[in-house]
Formats: sequence, structure tokens, C-alpha cells
Amino acid sequence: MSFALIVFNFLLCSFKAMAGWIDVHAEFNGRKPQRLKVRCFNVTLRGLKDQLNEFNQEVNPRDTRRVEYVRYKRPTLDEGRVSFTWVELKNDENVTSMFWEHIIFQWIDMRVMLLRSTEDIIKSLIPPEVRD
Repeated sequence: MSFALIVFNFLLCSFKAMAGWIDVHAEFNGRKPQRLKVRCFNVTLRGLKDQLNEFNQEVNPRDTRRVEYVRYKRPTLDEGRVSFTWVELKNDENVTSMFWEHIIFQWIDMRVMLLRSTEDIIKSLIPPEVRD
């Protein structure tokens, strides 16, 4: 990749980040990656999970599961080579770091684990005639 192209990509991604949105390719429970945009300024881990839940509900309206875990590919630069490792987001500082680490990339790859809520699990254990 030429230096001019690297600079162009950096400026383009910086502009996108300044606009407050970044592209994400998210795999929900190992399914085919979905492409979406997420807010990237002043976002907490809870806020990111809410955005991912909202997207999943739009794509899969009957799916009542909620986002439990989020992992992303963290870029590392070593001797001029970029490598990636999967890292779990555990707190708000991780989310902020993730967005800044990806300022020069066009998107973030995520793996999202959806789990059913305790209420949904309990409801599924009680026969319908007993619930009513």
C-alpha cells in the first residue's frame, strides 16, 4: 500500500470517527457477519451492547436474546507489521481504547455472544397452562 493511500485512509477514517460513527462487522453467535454502524464517542460498554441489541432486534425481530459478551480484533503494530488478537470488552475504558485503536482502520471486527435472559429461561420452564 502506498504512503498516499495510507494517509488517505487515515484521513477518511478520522473523518468518520469525527462524525461519531464507525463501521462494525459483527458476528452474532458465530453467524454470518453483519455490517452496521455504531456510535463511537462517549460510548460505554452498556451503550455499545444496547446498540448491538437494537441492531439484532431489527434484523431478527423474534430473537429475545441479549448481548452478553463482546470481543473485537485488537490491532498491534510490531516491526512494521500489523497483527490482530481477539480481546473481550470488559469495561468502559476498553470500549474507548477499541475505538481509538481503530482510528486508521475502516472497520472493527466483533464477535458478539447473545444469551437469553433469566426471565426468558424461567418462562420456558413453566408450562403455558400454568403461566396463565
